[in-house]
Amino acid sequence: MSLADKIGAELKAAMLAKDEAKLRGLRAIKSALLLAATSGADKTISEDDEIKILQKLVKQRKDSADIYKQQNREDLLKPELEEIEVISKFLPAQLGEEEISNQLKEIIAKVGASSPSDMGKVMGMASKQFAGKADNKLVAALVQKLLRS
Repeated sequence: MSLADKIGAELKAAMLAKDEAKLRGLRAIKSALLLAATSGADKTISEDDEIKILQKLVKQRKDSADIYKQQNREDLLKPELEEIEVISKFLPAQLGEEEISNQLKEIIAKVGASSPSDMGKVMGMASKQFAGKADNKLVAALVQKLLRS
């Protein structure tokens, strides 16, 4: 079952349950997928593209939530957090900090990185290996920490 089919089924269930938070999140996903499918000459969206789209949606909402939190706008913060929760259900399970660190140590050894100036080499491999499984900001922070020590 494709992601679009899963979203469609979940959307119907959310409509029947009158779950507004879930509806907002699912409609955002459906809209983003539809936009991606109709934007280019290639009408098919790969699974990797779907994950990237979902990650982008989560990142947008996290950025908005951070702004709303700084401005003490609880009324706007709550819907963003609800949508993050709904969208995140369709993403692969995220790796923990310890797992990421262990895999980064292997990557650092493999590329022979020894100083912070080698961060680009490590991030190149890490971004491919952690695609969809970890937040790039977290990976970058851990790479910097590991290369400094």
